[in-house]
Amino acid sequence: MPKNLLTAFLFVAFAVAVLVAGDASADNAVAFSREHFEGAELGSLEPTVFDLALNAASCAVRAGKVVNPKTLTVIDYSRPSSQERLWVIDLTTHELLYEELVAHGQGSGLATATMFSNEPDTHRTSLGLFKTLDTYVGKNGYSLRLDGLDAGINDRARERAIVMHGAPYVSEQFVRSNGRLGRSWGCPAIRNDIAREMIDRVKGGGLVFAYYPDAKWLKSSKFLTGCGA
Repeated sequence: MPKNLLTAFLFVAFAVAVLVAGDASADNAVAFSREHFEGAELGSLEPTVFDLALNAASCAVRAGKVVNPKTLTVIDYSRPSSQERLWVIDLTTHELLYEELVAHGQGSGLATATMFSNEPDTHRTSLGLFKTLDTYVGKNGYSLRLDGLDAGINDRARERAIVMHGAPYVSEQFVRSNGRLGRSWGCPAIRNDIAREMIDRVKGGGLVFAYYPDAKWLKSSKFLTGCGA
């Protein structure tokens, strides 16, 4: 094959591959629409919160922030910590994988989180959309790094070492004794009994959506308003 013809062939092949990848991302984003989850068992997750999470997930795919996420973890911090307020949904099978307790940061409130921050040393929880990264073993045991995707809202998560990890203060027994969960330094801490299993299920490019009816965040997040890149 002549060199110039081979070059043209390779260019066309590359262009087709890019178009196919773009179509796949678009199809994936569309598959996150609410209609695809009609009839799905979502436990006690509020439909309005789930809709926001799905919209944010679709936007993240369209904006190229994540590729083919397998799971969507939704946390509703408007609920007190004594209630289950974390759900993990399989985005392929639409199955509810987990419905769990989750702690919030010491600086965010006592039984209920009401204050949120992106700043270091506040020990506050951050809102918004995160991407799951890799795992490591640290002072809190097996842990999952999170990458904050919301500019100005949670994009200092890695700097602040905001990770998902297990904690002894997250349990039904702790709630019975104290009326609430214990609190982290801003991390979404979960039960030790299921920490490794859950982390392994959502790691490596899954999405985490942390919700609270905070007017500033709802109006400013690119993933909720116009899907800016």
